Amino acid sequence: MSGQRIGREEGRKLFGLDPAAYDAARPGHAARIYEILVERCGLQAGTRVLEVGPGTGQATRSLVQLGAQPLVALEPNAALAAYLDDSLGGRVDIWVVALEDAELPDRHFDLAVAASSFHWVEEEPGLSTLFDAVRPGGWFAQWWTLFGIGEPDAFITATSPLLEDLEPSPSHPEGRPAHALDTEARLGALQSAGFEDVAHEVVPWNASWDTQGIRALYGTFSPIARLDETRKTEILDGVAHIAGRDFGGRVNRTLVTSLYTARKPT
Repeated sequence: MSGQRIGREEGRKLFGLDPAAYDAARPGHAARIYEILVERCGLQAGTRVLEVGPGTGQATRSLVQLGAQPLVALEPNAALAAYLDDSLGGRVDIWVVALEDAELPDRHFDLAVAASSFHWVEEEPGLSTLFDAVRPGGWFAQWWTLFGIGEPDAFITATSPLLEDLEPSPSHPEGRPAHALDTEARLGALQSAGFEDVAHEVVPWNASWDTQGIRALYGTFSPIARLDETRKTEILDGVAHIAGRDFGGRVNRTLVTSLYTARKPT
């Protein structure tokens, strides 16, 4: 990919281009994440939860099922907010606003979460806002899912020539580890914001896609979603061709979720 990065404002718009396709293509989140939210962060019936960037609600639905009530979801993209309202209307209080612009109550929420979204937020002021909004003793959890760590897997290696000239998202800063895996930076930012008991955990899990499924997944990646239709189709057809020719029409991948949790002092 090229060195220039996709801007935050553009990135926030991209995921609302086709919310239903995004929701169907993305693999969701590892079950272990929700276990940690319950066991460590106290998620239970009646927990007051703030979610930053819920998108199509893949994490939101699980939070509701686990008892989040009320759940305030900050979604700056109007199309995504409408999609979320259609699927969870009445169970989630959706604010069409970015975290940076939200007027949140102080010391109110038991738990704040950000599922694969916080790299689209300016980290220092965003964490400051969350710190103020979480009650003393409350928690913040943020996580991202990556397609493995270390050496690229076989499918990434096979498809990388298709993506060489694309601009990366803020999740892949130049000269640093991937945003989700830059533990020194993420843990340091949480501590600087005033949180304590900061912790990092890597959760491996598996997912599988058929040819059309992996094509749809790649179509949700921001560097591809922003392209004109001709270029986008060329890349996605190439991804599908490789999946069918070299992987027998079934792509099995080990995913890694990088989770950070932190508690506000009492």
